[in-house]
Amino acid sequence: MGFLDKLRNKATIGKGHAKENLGRQNRDPEMTAEGQADRLRGGAKQVGERVKDAARDIKRSTR
Repeated sequence: MGFLDKLRNKATIGKGHAKENLGRQNRDPEMTAEGQADRLRGGAKQVGERVKDAARDIKRSTR
């Protein structure tokens, strides 16, 4: 399930970039803020996935 989560997070980051750029082009600060929030949310989840992967690798190496 980790792969799908990572893919979902990347999609959220991409959606955030698109919203942010569209908000800037249209001078819509609300859409720009939503894009930034989406981008940061996806990035934070991506970091969480990396931490889980690192913990799993550590657990496997100590067996």
